[in-house]
Amino acid sequence: MDDVTAAPTPRSETAGPARSGRRSLAVALLSGALGAAVALLATRQEWSQGTASVAGGTFPLTANGSDVTGVPAALAVVGLAALVAVFAVRGAGRLVVAALLALSGAGTVVAAVLGATDSSALDEKAAEVSGDTSAAVGALSHTAWPYVAAAGGALLLLAGLLALRYGRLWPAMSGRYERNGAVRPRRRPARVDPDRPEDLWKALDRGEDPTGA
Repeated sequence: MDDVTAAPTPRSETAGPARSGRRSLAVALLSGALGAAVALLATRQEWSQGTASVAGGTFPLTANGSDVTGVPAALAVVGLAALVAVFAVRGAGRLVVAALLALSGAGTVVAAVLGATDSSALDEKAAEVSGDTSAAVGALSHTAWPYVAAAGGALLLLAGLLALRYGRLWPAMSGRYERNGAVRPRRRPARVDPDRPEDLWKALDRGEDPTGA
């Protein structure tokens, strides 16, 4: 009796890319949404503090991230919008939006790091408080919030890089289009015989106008 050898079942060639697409999609969504939220939260916190010399002593001053620079918050909003828009476009459009997402993250990082040592916002407040346009803030110190904003930008950058690398494997929002981009034809309503009451009721159940108006 001849031995019967069962042939091994070949693995699907699309299993690997599909798995990578799902994983990258989950990581990009999480990192992008979290990065935008962290960057926006950090810009509302205190970035620097100091004092201004006034008659009779000193006056404490503080500056939030939005006082120092509005760039990180603006780019975080742009990045969040780009993260959503990635799923609304295909092909070259998806690459463009993914690049915008990555650039938003990179810009957030750069702007936050530059703002970490900026003193211009407090200098302006010192000039207002003292009444001296040449006054500068004293006892200047900075918090860690600018670097938290930079970390949020890094997460946005990661989401953009994942979109550039694996975006072609991700699904799109709209279900009206086939994978080749062709619009699915709409189903024509069934013909209704006005002399047959059952046809009229069936048309109403389908949400069609049996009168053809």
